[in-house]
Amino acid sequence: METMVSSRTKEVRIGHDLPFVIIGERINPTGRKKLAAEMAAGDFSRVISDTHAQIAAGAHMLDVNAGIPLADEPAILAAAVKLVQSITDAPLSIDSSIVKALESGLSVYQGKALVNSVTGEDERLEAVLPLIKKYGAAVIAISNDETGISEDPEVRLAVAKKIIERAMDHGIPREDVLIDPLVMPIGAMRYAGRQVFEIVRRCRDELKVNTCCGASNVSFSLPNRGPLNGTFLAMAISAGLTSAITNPIEEHIKTAIMAADVMTGNDENCLNWIVANRAPQPEGEAPAGASGGCGEGKGRLRD
Repeated sequence: METMVSSRTKEVRIGHDLPFVIIGERINPTGRKKLAAEMAAGDFSRVISDTHAQIAAGAHMLDVNAGIPLADEPAILAAAVKLVQSITDAPLSIDSSIVKALESGLSVYQGKALVNSVTGEDERLEAVLPLIKKYGAAVIAISNDETGISEDPEVRLAVAKKIIERAMDHGIPREDVLIDPLVMPIGAMRYAGRQVFEIVRRCRDELKVNTCCGASNVSFSLPNRGPLNGTFLAMAISAGLTSAITNPIEEHIKTAIMAADVMTGNDENCLNWIVANRAPQPEGEAPAGASGGCGEGKGRLRD
């Protein structure tokens, strides 16, 4: 099962036998007072720098959010989407809790967007799913509904199944729905990690869909968050998580994701790991182990 999203010129595929997809989280004014004030005033210089920094750090996609209190979110989101698409070919996740803002962003987007997000409330489903169908987008489906966020994985799976079925009723194929298992702060909920791993595994094995999450939530309020986020992602990838909205600039996160891709066999011949970690070679000297890799039947790399 593969989910394809695209910009005007570039496709990104999300799937269980493919490298993990990193969706950069930093173009989001929530909790970033300077960014919020700048975007509200029409200053997108920090959006530009965050775009370049996340792509340079290895993000495959970027999440774009314009949730600023008392601001014209539909207009700001559309402007941000147009700007980001003008400076990178990475596909985007259009992120808003306001339906008018989602439509505004989708209306200017070039390619097949990912929409963040829809929940299991009937009213929300009937407002968002027609937009997904109209614009041919994919969507992140968050596994909560009118009853709130359950601590029982069975309940969250039932909500996920409901959203998938409702999406298919609107003509949206199963592969265009990515389930968000809802990552809760591990500092407040002891078994939040276990819950996510179980839901992700069952989304892969039973619901046959891809998954995405907001990974940074797991370490909320705890110190030294980078190693926690990175370890959580590596464990979630082993359970079947196929993408996440996270911070690619954080070295712990980036390294853990790349290592997990190696260990799951989704970094063919360990090429991405080797390129990222091999020491620079003196000019004119062939790289050590250039003829080999770590895939089946390949020669052993020299130190």
